[in-house]
Amino acid sequence: MDRSQKADSVAQLSEVFNESGVVVVTRNLGLTVAQSTDLRSKMRDAGASYKVAKNRLARLALKDTDYTSLEAYLVGPTALAYSADPVAAAKAVVEFAKTNEKLEIVGGSMGSVALDADGVKALAAMPSLDELRAKIVGLVNAPATKVVQLVNAPASKLARVFGAYAAKEAA
Repeated sequence: MDRSQKADSVAQLSEVFNESGVVVVTRNLGLTVAQSTDLRSKMRDAGASYKVAKNRLARLALKDTDYTSLEAYLVGPTALAYSADPVAAAKAVVEFAKTNEKLEIVGGSMGSVALDADGVKALAAMPSLDELRAKIVGLVNAPATKVVQLVNAPASKLARVFGAYAAKEAA
């Protein structure tokens, strides 16, 4: 990797750190190519990304960002999982780590808040942004449907009464 490629890599990582809601540092302890591809696929499905980066370049990219606390975790064979949604990356990594012991969660950061491995697991247990939006829509939508049912109920009762009188008159 020449100097310009390193500068591009640092710029890309710096952009990732500035745009992400959460960054999780993992340690790869012998993941095969197939397992790594499966992990990246699951991360994409969750709306997150997974990137193996050189620790030295990642440390350079951390400067002037909220994620400077990650520097302590960048030791050994590490990779970064990140997403704009503060829960998506943590949730995807924790789910994959449950089924594959070769992926170890080292720690992470949610902006300037540093998280240890247990903190990342606790973050993964929270509902994602999409789940929260669905709950809010459900809560907003429920009263509206009840109002419509209440408004329609007297009209339908009145129609049944008229229908009964009409049937009585016809008989």
